[in-house]
Amino acid sequence: MTESLDPGTAAPAESAPLPDADLALRAAMHRVRTEVEKAVVGQSGTVTGLLVSMLARGHVLLEGVPGVAKTLVVRSFARALGLDTKRVQFTPDLMPGDVTGSLVYDARSGEFDFRPGPVFTHILLADEINRTPPKTQAALLEAMEERQISSDGESRPLPDPFLVAATQNPIEHEGTYSLPEAQLDRFLMKLVVGMPERDAEVAVLRRHADGFSPRQLTDLESVVTLDEIRAAQEAADRVEVTDDVLGYVVDLARATRQSPSVQLGASPRASTGLLAAAKAWAWLNGSSAVTPDHVQTMLMPVWRHRLQLRPDAEMEGVSADAVLSSVVQQTRVPI
Repeated sequence: MTESLDPGTAAPAESAPLPDADLALRAAMHRVRTEVEKAVVGQSGTVTGLLVSMLARGHVLLEGVPGVAKTLVVRSFARALGLDTKRVQFTPDLMPGDVTGSLVYDARSGEFDFRPGPVFTHILLADEINRTPPKTQAALLEAMEERQISSDGESRPLPDPFLVAATQNPIEHEGTYSLPEAQLDRFLMKLVVGMPERDAEVAVLRRHADGFSPRQLTDLESVVTLDEIRAAQEAADRVEVTDDVLGYVVDLARATRQSPSVQLGASPRASTGLLAAAKAWAWLNGSSAVTPDHVQTMLMPVWRHRLQLRPDAEMEGVSADAVLSSVVQQTRVPI
């Protein structure tokens, strides 16, 4: 099943309402979800996760078997936002320069000029990122963390906003390279893209029977401006957080480190990521302050890829999601 990230079903927060300007921005962000759903059926949780990550200035790892619309979701999302997007098919022979760009000799000037790679875009779709060797995977590290590329001793800033949406297949392992922990940690969220419900799958077939083409996306249009996106990010940054909620996030992180099934628990960077996602989620739901409910909703997608389980726990079938569910149940919630 897909992620249950639906602002329409979230519990209302007991906080002051948003200012009028924020209400208009929030309505604009919800228009993005509605526009994407013209092309994608049954993946509203994935769309919302992408939107939260964009507001929190984070990156997303989409995991799912082939054919569940991972690529289509990202392409539709970028189109609804009106942002530039480029797709890179990660393969075993892909070189770092194929992603970041490289120096090219210009015979006319007799000098080397930098030719930007596909990473110079607003939304980079890294398709099947686990099919390329670690050296090429690592080429994205600086881009994801610093929002820049260094080449020939010069730093070149990437466009703002910048989001990496990477996909990977959890079933097929032949010819794949596991993402290193350092790179996994740069993804704000890991969203599990599952099979749609029956009614949604029937709706998908109906659209195709009526002539829908996932390659064209001619029915989608940009519904927000670049200024609105940046203003929404700044508005999400302004969401208030009490000391009690901060303490709750820390208690959750410490609980993962003490779990008998976990070898490596949530780090301080994981806590800051959870806080950023919770603020974006709270703002998207019309709250001016983060509550424990917002933290709990974001906990699994933000932390599931950051926990390293003990080998014996993995052999027994324990999952990161199960550990996080147990942590939430056992950690005291501030009143």
